[in-house]
Amino acid sequence: MVKAIVGANWGDEGKGKITDMCADSADIVVRFQGGANAGHTIINQYGRFALHLLPSGIFHSHIINVIGNGVAFDVNALKNEMSEVNAAGVKFNLAISNRAQLLLQHHILLDTYEEERLADRKFGSTKSGIAPFYSDKYAKTGIQVRELYDRAQLKDKLKAMYEKINIQFKYLYHKPEIDYLEVFETLNDYAEFIRPYVTDTSKLLRDAVKEGKNILLEGQLGTLKDTDHGIYPYVTSSSTLAGYAAVGAGIPPYEIKDIIAVTKAYSSAVGEGPFVSEITDEEEAEELRRRGGDKGEYGAKTGRPRRVGYFDTVATRYGCALQGATEVCMTCLDVLSYLETIKVCTGYELDGTVYTDFLTTSDLYKAKPVCTELKGWNCDIRGIDSYDKLPAEAKAYVDFIEKEIGVHISMVSNGPKREEILYR
Repeated sequence: MVKAIVGANWGDEGKGKITDMCADSADIVVRFQGGANAGHTIINQYGRFALHLLPSGIFHSHIINVIGNGVAFDVNALKNEMSEVNAAGVKFNLAISNRAQLLLQHHILLDTYEEERLADRKFGSTKSGIAPFYSDKYAKTGIQVRELYDRAQLKDKLKAMYEKINIQFKYLYHKPEIDYLEVFETLNDYAEFIRPYVTDTSKLLRDAVKEGKNILLEGQLGTLKDTDHGIYPYVTSSSTLAGYAAVGAGIPPYEIKDIIAVTKAYSSAVGEGPFVSEITDEEEAEELRRRGGDKGEYGAKTGRPRRVGYFDTVATRYGCALQGATEVCMTCLDVLSYLETIKVCTGYELDGTVYTDFLTTSDLYKAKPVCTELKGWNCDIRGIDSYDKLPAEAKAYVDFIEKEIGVHISMVSNGPKREEILYR
């Protein structure tokens, strides 16, 4: 069976923890899009980890972890991540697609320089090189992993590539040019480092489907950061939808049987863009930020303070619909335990009209949240091991949101650890 775990909102919903938990019954875990620009935080017996490229199944020795063809593959980031995980005594199986494209140092530099140039018009990039990477990929000037092993062809390609790139560096950004021969030597080192893991992962996965293996497809970021359907242009540069998993992993779309959309019990977002349910009172926002997540609401990749807000049923209903969610997992319910009353955004007011459908970016900027206020449970729920044992107000909160988004909430998280999951 093939199952996808994806984000319903702006990312940072807790997908890594859910993937790590669901991996107990999986044979293969696959990263199918994005790169090292976002992190999945996992807490288990080995410690606390923020994974950026490695799939969240690496803590299970029986699992094959796949970096699929749709990933922006940063070998240097992978080396650093593997070093950290190995130091904790974790042994894992890794397979890297021979069709994955390489994210190179010039992508990161272009990302950084462009944000500097844009100044107050910036997109809030993590400066991980993602947009320049995908620009090269779809302009057909990128480098696939397989190309690392034809040295003569690789050298010629790099020479031609950097003739163009250096024009940008010199005349647009006024930055030092790049020596393509230095890049060539770096890529030769990368080729040897990843050689033991490189394979045709699409065939590996298609064979696994035929054999009835259990496959988890692990998404990065969330619906509202999708290039086409998110809050464009404040989005990532790849599709964050479960539908893209078939492309980014190389399997038939009809094989994806279950889609778990993950959402927090409140809203959080990193970066620029409209955020209708955002808490504008800084004291109130900082209190939620401080209590949120495992170590507060700060980006796993960037360390940036996340913007926080009330649960947004409009955005989440939209997110679940675009993902094709068959079930929903709600994380961080315990974070709200300090509140006597809890607001939920159930509509957007724009020019005197209340909308319950998600709007386009320009209208989202002008919209105001319409909120319903629910009674909080105002007591610590950490340590409760059964959903039925939760306070009535906590269950009423989950029931209200489930009705609003129209998808069954099958799991509720009441703590950051793998085992702190309550099933409904």
